[in-house]
Amino acid sequence: MSDFSRDRRRLLLGTGAALAGAASLPTLAQARAFPSHAMRFIVPFPPGSGTDITARLFAKSIGDLSGQAVTVENKPGGNGFIGVQTALNPPHDGHTVFIGSNSTLTTNAATFRKLPYDPIADFAPITLLSRGACLVIVPAASAHRSLADLVADARKRPGKLNYASGSMSYTLYSEWFNEMAKIKTAGINYKGAGEAVNAVLTGEVDFAVVDATGANELARSGRVRPLAFTAPKRSIVLPEVPTVGEAGYPDYLAFNWVAAAVSSKAPPAALEQLGALFAKAAQTPEIQAYYRKQGTELIMSSAPELRRYQAEEIERWKRLVGITGIELQ
Repeated sequence: MSDFSRDRRRLLLGTGAALAGAASLPTLAQARAFPSHAMRFIVPFPPGSGTDITARLFAKSIGDLSGQAVTVENKPGGNGFIGVQTALNPPHDGHTVFIGSNSTLTTNAATFRKLPYDPIADFAPITLLSRGACLVIVPAASAHRSLADLVADARKRPGKLNYASGSMSYTLYSEWFNEMAKIKTAGINYKGAGEAVNAVLTGEVDFAVVDATGANELARSGRVRPLAFTAPKRSIVLPEVPTVGEAGYPDYLAFNWVAAAVSSKAPPAALEQLGALFAKAAQTPEIQAYYRKQGTELIMSSAPELRRYQAEEIERWKRLVGITGIELQ
Protein backbone atom coordinates (compact mmCIF):
# COMPACT_ATOMS: atom_id res chain seq x y z
CA MET A 1 0.00 0.00 0.00
CA SER A 2 1.36 3.44 -0.92
CA ASP A 3 1.87 6.27 1.57
CA PHE A 4 -0.93 8.18 -0.14
CA SER A 5 -3.42 5.33 0.27
CA ARG A 6 -2.42 4.68 3.88
CA ASP A 7 -2.58 8.34 4.85
CA ARG A 8 -5.99 8.84 3.28
CA ARG A 9 -7.44 5.90 5.17
CA ARG A 10 -6.26 7.53 8.39
CA LEU A 11 -8.80 10.30 7.87
CA LEU A 12 -11.52 7.92 9.03
CA LEU A 13 -9.83 7.33 12.39
CA GLY A 14 -11.44 9.19 15.23
CA THR A 15 -14.57 10.15 13.29
CA GLY A 16 -16.90 8.46 15.74
CA ALA A 17 -15.13 10.06 18.67
CA ALA A 18 -15.45 13.48 17.08
CA LEU A 19 -19.20 13.08 16.62
CA ALA A 20 -19.64 11.58 20.05
CA GLY A 21 -17.70 14.46 21.54
CA ALA A 22 -20.11 17.00 20.12
CA ALA A 23 -22.06 16.87 23.36
CA SER A 24 -19.10 18.33 25.20
CA LEU A 25 -19.14 21.45 23.03
CA PRO A 26 -20.95 24.58 24.24
CA THR A 27 -24.74 24.19 24.17
CA LEU A 28 -26.77 26.51 21.97
CA ALA A 29 -28.18 28.09 25.10
CA GLN A 30 -24.67 29.00 26.20
CA ALA A 31 -23.94 30.35 22.73
CA ARG A 32 -27.03 32.54 22.35
CA ALA A 33 -24.90 35.61 21.74
CA PHE A 34 -23.69 34.04 18.50
CA PRO A 35 -24.66 34.41 15.77
CA SER A 36 -26.05 37.84 16.57
CA HIS A 37 -27.11 38.58 12.99
CA ALA A 38 -27.28 37.01 9.53
CA MET A 39 -24.39 34.80 8.41
CA ARG A 40 -22.72 34.27 5.04
CA PHE A 41 -21.28 30.99 3.77
CA ILE A 42 -18.72 31.67 1.03
CA VAL A 43 -18.24 28.90 -1.54
CA PRO A 44 -15.30 29.31 -3.98
CA PHE A 45 -17.02 27.19 -6.67
CA PRO A 46 -20.14 27.47 -8.83
CA PRO A 47 -23.55 26.17 -7.75
CA GLY A 48 -23.98 22.42 -8.06
CA SER A 49 -20.52 21.38 -6.89
CA GLY A 50 -20.11 19.01 -3.95
CA THR A 51 -18.82 21.90 -1.85
CA ASP A 52 -21.84 24.02 -2.76
CA ILE A 53 -24.29 21.23 -1.92
CA THR A 54 -22.63 20.73 1.48
CA ALA A 55 -22.71 24.47 2.15
CA ARG A 56 -26.43 24.70 1.39
CA LEU A 57 -27.31 21.71 3.55
CA PHE A 58 -25.46 23.10 6.55
CA ALA A 59 -26.66 26.67 5.90
CA LYS A 60 -30.29 25.59 6.15
CA SER A 61 -29.71 23.50 9.25
CA ILE A 62 -27.63 26.13 11.04
CA GLY A 63 -30.17 28.79 10.11
CA ASP A 64 -32.91 26.68 11.67
CA LEU A 65 -30.85 25.97 14.79
CA SER A 66 -29.66 29.54 15.35
CA GLY A 67 -32.73 31.47 14.25
CA GLN A 68 -30.54 33.65 12.02
CA ALA A 69 -30.56 33.79 8.23
CA VAL A 70 -27.64 32.01 6.56
CA THR A 71 -27.01 32.83 2.91
CA VAL A 72 -24.70 30.94 0.55
CA GLU A 73 -22.62 33.07 -1.82
CA ASN A 74 -20.85 31.39 -4.73
CA LYS A 75 -17.61 33.13 -5.71
CA PRO A 76 -16.07 30.89 -8.40
CA GLY A 77 -12.99 31.46 -10.49
CA GLY A 78 -9.32 32.18 -10.05
CA ASN A 79 -8.53 28.72 -8.60
CA GLY A 80 -10.68 29.58 -5.61
CA PHE A 81 -8.79 32.81 -4.91
CA ILE A 82 -11.89 35.01 -5.37
CA GLY A 83 -13.87 33.07 -2.80
CA VAL A 84 -10.93 32.98 -0.40
CA GLN A 85 -10.46 36.75 -0.56
CA THR A 86 -14.18 37.33 -0.05
CA ALA A 87 -14.13 35.15 3.06
CA LEU A 88 -11.05 36.89 4.45
CA ASN A 89 -12.39 40.42 3.97
CA PRO A 90 -13.63 42.25 7.08
CA PRO A 91 -15.61 42.20 9.26
CA HIS A 92 -13.79 39.41 11.09
CA ASP A 93 -16.57 38.62 13.55
CA GLY A 94 -17.10 34.96 12.64
CA HIS A 95 -20.33 35.59 10.74
CA THR A 96 -18.60 35.02 7.37
CA VAL A 97 -17.74 31.33 7.05
CA PHE A 98 -15.60 29.84 4.30
CA ILE A 99 -16.90 26.49 3.08
CA GLY A 100 -13.79 25.26 1.30
CA SER A 101 -12.42 22.06 -0.09
CA ASN A 102 -9.13 20.23 -0.31
CA SER A 103 -8.34 22.39 -3.36
CA THR A 104 -8.45 25.74 -1.59
CA LEU A 105 -7.31 24.55 1.82
CA THR A 106 -4.47 22.21 0.83
CA THR A 107 -3.66 21.39 -2.80
CA ASN A 108 -3.30 25.01 -3.92
CA ALA A 109 -0.46 25.29 -1.41
CA ALA A 110 1.32 22.39 -3.14
CA THR A 111 0.72 23.45 -6.74
CA PHE A 112 1.32 27.21 -6.79
CA ARG A 113 4.70 28.85 -6.47
CA LYS A 114 3.15 31.71 -4.55
CA LEU A 115 -0.37 31.91 -3.21
CA PRO A 116 -2.15 35.21 -2.48
CA TYR A 117 -3.18 33.67 0.84
CA ASP A 118 -1.88 31.19 3.40
CA PRO A 119 -4.38 28.36 4.01
CA ILE A 120 -2.87 27.74 7.45
CA ALA A 121 -2.07 31.21 8.77
CA ASP A 122 -5.02 33.12 7.26
CA PHE A 123 -7.76 30.71 8.27
CA ALA A 124 -8.95 29.47 11.65
CA PRO A 125 -10.28 25.93 11.17
CA ILE A 126 -13.75 24.99 12.41
CA THR A 127 -14.39 21.41 11.35
CA LEU A 128 -14.22 18.88 8.56
CA LEU A 129 -17.68 18.30 7.13
CA SER A 130 -17.74 15.58 4.52
CA ARG A 131 -15.64 13.32 2.34
CA GLY A 132 -16.61 11.68 -0.93
CA ALA A 133 -14.87 9.69 -3.62
CA CYS A 134 -14.71 10.51 -7.31
CA LEU A 135 -15.78 8.90 -10.56
CA VAL A 136 -13.72 8.53 -13.70
CA ILE A 137 -16.23 9.39 -16.45
CA VAL A 138 -16.25 9.60 -20.24
CA PRO A 139 -18.88 10.91 -22.69
CA ALA A 140 -21.85 8.61 -23.23
CA ALA A 141 -20.83 8.11 -26.88
CA SER A 142 -17.18 7.37 -26.06
CA ALA A 143 -15.54 4.28 -27.49
CA HIS A 144 -14.00 3.68 -24.05
CA ARG A 145 -16.21 1.22 -22.20
CA SER A 146 -13.76 0.47 -19.38
CA LEU A 147 -10.77 2.00 -17.67
CA ALA A 148 -8.63 -0.55 -19.50
CA ASP A 149 -9.95 0.78 -22.83
CA LEU A 150 -9.04 4.33 -21.85
CA VAL A 151 -5.54 3.35 -20.75
CA ALA A 152 -4.92 1.29 -23.88
CA ASP A 153 -5.98 4.17 -26.14
CA ALA A 154 -3.84 6.67 -24.20
CA ARG A 155 -0.81 4.38 -24.58
CA LYS A 156 -1.37 4.13 -28.33
CA ARG A 157 -1.75 7.92 -28.66
CA PRO A 158 0.44 9.61 -26.04
CA GLY A 159 -0.70 13.16 -25.31
CA LYS A 160 -3.70 12.99 -27.64
CA LEU A 161 -6.44 12.30 -25.08
CA ASN A 162 -7.48 15.16 -22.82
CA TYR A 163 -9.15 15.45 -19.45
CA ALA A 164 -11.25 18.14 -17.76
CA SER A 165 -10.13 19.59 -14.44
CA GLY A 166 -12.39 21.70 -12.22
CA SER A 167 -9.59 22.61 -9.81
CA MET A 168 -5.99 21.78 -9.00
CA SER A 169 -7.16 18.84 -6.90
CA TYR A 170 -8.65 17.22 -9.99
CA THR A 171 -5.49 17.97 -11.93
CA LEU A 172 -3.52 16.16 -9.24
CA TYR A 173 -5.91 13.20 -9.28
CA SER A 174 -5.66 12.96 -13.08
CA GLU A 175 -1.90 13.32 -13.21
CA TRP A 176 -1.50 10.83 -10.39
CA PHE A 177 -3.49 8.32 -12.44
CA ASN A 178 -1.35 9.14 -15.49
CA GLU A 179 1.70 8.31 -13.41
CA MET A 180 0.28 5.03 -12.13
CA ALA A 181 -1.00 3.89 -15.54
CA LYS A 182 2.16 5.09 -17.32
CA ILE A 183 0.20 7.22 -19.77
CA LYS A 184 0.30 10.84 -20.89
CA THR A 185 -2.89 12.88 -21.30
CA ALA A 186 -3.46 16.63 -21.55
CA GLY A 187 -5.39 18.63 -18.97
CA ILE A 188 -7.93 21.38 -19.73
CA ASN A 189 -8.84 23.63 -16.81
CA TYR A 190 -12.39 24.75 -16.05
CA LYS A 191 -13.80 27.11 -13.42
CA GLY A 192 -15.31 24.37 -11.30
CA ALA A 193 -16.45 20.79 -11.03
CA GLY A 194 -19.78 21.53 -12.70
CA GLU A 195 -18.11 22.91 -15.82
CA ALA A 196 -15.71 19.96 -15.93
CA VAL A 197 -18.62 17.50 -15.79
CA ASN A 198 -20.39 19.48 -18.52
CA ALA A 199 -17.28 19.23 -20.71
CA VAL A 200 -17.56 15.44 -20.54
CA LEU A 201 -21.32 15.59 -21.04
CA THR A 202 -20.92 17.58 -24.27
CA GLY A 203 -17.92 15.60 -25.51
CA GLU A 204 -15.47 18.51 -25.28
CA VAL A 205 -12.99 16.24 -23.47
CA ASP A 206 -12.22 12.54 -23.46
CA PHE A 207 -12.53 11.93 -19.72
CA ALA A 208 -12.46 13.47 -16.26
CA VAL A 209 -12.00 12.53 -12.64
CA VAL A 210 -14.96 14.26 -10.99
CA ASP A 211 -16.76 14.45 -7.68
CA ALA A 212 -19.18 11.52 -7.55
CA THR A 213 -21.90 13.56 -5.81
CA GLY A 214 -22.23 15.85 -8.81
CA ALA A 215 -22.00 13.06 -11.40
CA ASN A 216 -24.01 10.18 -9.91
CA GLU A 217 -27.33 11.17 -11.46
CA LEU A 218 -25.79 11.79 -14.89
CA ALA A 219 -24.17 8.36 -14.72
CA ARG A 220 -27.39 6.65 -13.63
CA SER A 221 -29.33 8.30 -16.45
CA GLY A 222 -26.73 7.29 -19.05
CA ARG A 223 -25.77 10.85 -19.95
CA VAL A 224 -22.14 10.09 -19.09
CA ARG A 225 -20.43 6.71 -18.76
CA PRO A 226 -18.73 5.95 -15.43
CA LEU A 227 -15.61 3.83 -15.79
CA ALA A 228 -14.37 3.55 -12.23
CA PHE A 229 -14.97 4.64 -8.63
CA THR A 230 -11.97 6.01 -6.74
CA ALA A 231 -12.59 4.47 -3.29
CA PRO A 232 -11.55 1.10 -1.83
CA LYS A 233 -15.13 -0.22 -2.11
CA ARG A 234 -17.81 0.20 -4.75
CA SER A 235 -20.37 2.97 -4.38
CA ILE A 236 -23.78 2.13 -2.94
CA VAL A 237 -25.21 4.55 -5.50
CA LEU A 238 -23.56 2.92 -8.54
CA PRO A 239 -22.72 -0.60 -7.36
CA GLU A 240 -22.17 -1.85 -10.92
CA VAL A 241 -19.19 0.50 -11.42
CA PRO A 242 -15.85 -1.14 -10.51
CA THR A 243 -13.27 0.58 -8.37
CA VAL A 244 -9.99 1.80 -9.81
CA GLY A 245 -8.38 -0.88 -7.67
CA GLU A 246 -10.44 -3.57 -9.34
CA ALA A 247 -9.29 -2.16 -12.68
CA GLY A 248 -5.68 -2.85 -11.73
CA TYR A 249 -4.53 0.16 -9.70
CA PRO A 250 -5.13 -0.75 -6.02
CA ASP A 251 -3.04 2.10 -4.61
CA TYR A 252 -5.05 4.79 -6.39
CA LEU A 253 -7.59 6.53 -4.15
CA ALA A 254 -9.04 9.99 -4.76
CA PHE A 255 -11.31 11.73 -2.27
CA ASN A 256 -12.71 15.24 -2.08
CA TRP A 257 -13.40 16.72 1.31
CA VAL A 258 -15.19 19.84 2.50
CA ALA A 259 -14.41 21.87 5.61
CA ALA A 260 -15.52 25.04 7.36
CA ALA A 261 -13.14 27.82 8.39
CA VAL A 262 -13.17 31.53 9.15
CA SER A 263 -10.65 34.31 9.12
CA SER A 264 -7.90 33.76 11.67
CA LYS A 265 -8.78 37.25 12.97
CA ALA A 266 -12.18 36.05 14.20
CA PRO A 267 -12.68 36.00 18.01
CA PRO A 268 -12.02 32.63 19.71
CA ALA A 269 -15.53 32.61 21.21
CA ALA A 270 -17.05 32.70 17.73
CA LEU A 271 -14.90 29.74 16.65
CA GLU A 272 -16.09 27.66 19.60
CA GLN A 273 -19.72 28.51 19.02
CA LEU A 274 -19.46 27.81 15.29
CA GLY A 275 -18.01 24.41 16.09
CA ALA A 276 -21.02 23.68 18.29
CA LEU A 277 -23.46 24.76 15.57
CA PHE A 278 -21.85 22.62 12.89
CA ALA A 279 -21.72 19.62 15.23
CA LYS A 280 -25.42 20.00 16.04
CA ALA A 281 -26.30 20.44 12.36
CA ALA A 282 -24.44 17.25 11.40
CA GLN A 283 -26.73 15.26 13.69
CA THR A 284 -29.98 16.49 12.15
CA PRO A 285 -32.04 13.84 10.31
CA GLU A 286 -32.00 15.79 7.05
CA ILE A 287 -28.22 15.93 6.79
CA GLN A 288 -27.75 12.37 8.02
CA ALA A 289 -30.27 11.08 5.45
CA TYR A 290 -28.75 13.04 2.56
CA TYR A 291 -25.25 11.70 3.06
CA ARG A 292 -26.45 8.14 3.56
CA LYS A 293 -28.32 8.37 0.26
CA GLN A 294 -25.30 9.78 -1.57
CA GLY A 295 -22.83 7.33 -0.08
CA THR A 296 -20.76 10.28 1.16
CA GLU A 297 -19.20 10.29 4.61
CA LEU A 298 -19.90 12.87 7.27
CA ILE A 299 -16.54 13.42 8.94
CA MET A 300 -16.77 15.99 11.69
CA SER A 301 -13.61 16.96 13.52
CA SER A 302 -12.24 19.30 16.12
CA ALA A 303 -10.45 22.45 14.99
CA PRO A 304 -7.00 21.05 15.96
CA GLU A 305 -7.72 17.86 14.02
CA LEU A 306 -8.59 19.85 10.91
CA ARG A 307 -5.47 21.99 11.27
CA ARG A 308 -3.29 18.90 11.63
CA TYR A 309 -4.94 17.24 8.65
CA GLN A 310 -4.42 20.35 6.51
CA ALA A 311 -0.70 20.33 7.25
CA GLU A 312 -0.42 16.61 6.50
CA GLU A 313 -2.32 16.98 3.22
CA ILE A 314 -0.17 19.88 2.04
CA GLU A 315 2.98 17.84 2.57
CA ARG A 316 1.43 14.78 0.93
CA TRP A 317 0.46 16.71 -2.20
CA LYS A 318 3.85 18.34 -2.39
CA ARG A 319 5.35 14.86 -2.53
CA LEU A 320 2.94 13.88 -5.29
CA VAL A 321 3.80 17.01 -7.27
CA GLY A 322 7.43 15.96 -7.07
CA ILE A 323 6.64 12.42 -8.20
CA THR A 324 4.47 13.40 -11.16
CA GLY A 325 6.50 16.42 -12.22
CA ILE A 326 3.47 18.70 -12.36
CA GLU A 327 4.56 22.21 -13.28
CA LEU A 328 3.86 24.69 -10.51
CA GLN A 329 1.43 27.44 -11.34
